[in-house]
This record gives sequence, C-alpha cells and structure tokens, in this order.
Amino acid sequence: MAVPKRRVSKTRAAKRRTHYKVNLAMPVRDKDGSWKMPHHRNKFSGLYN
Repeated sequence: MAVPKRRVSKTRAAKRRTHYKVNLAMPVRDKDGSWKMPHHRNKFSGLYN
C-alpha cells in the first residue's frame, strides 16, 4: 500500500482544496421571455435552442 513519505504541508493541502467548490447552474432567459436552465429544453415551448 502506498504511504506518503513526508507530511503534506498546510499550504500544499490548501492549494489542492481550492478546486473543491460547488458550481451552481444559473437559469437563463429564453427567447420567449421564460426562464430555463442552460443546456435544457424549454418546458413551455419544447425548444432546446
């Protein structure tokens, strides 16, 4: 089993953890004025783009 030879410093661990974030998709306004999630079809008109 692989075991770290040295302790990982606080700075190195923090640099690695900077990429752990939640990306929330923001709704966009469609051509007809209704809101939809990006890369999803419109519920009302059924159009994708």
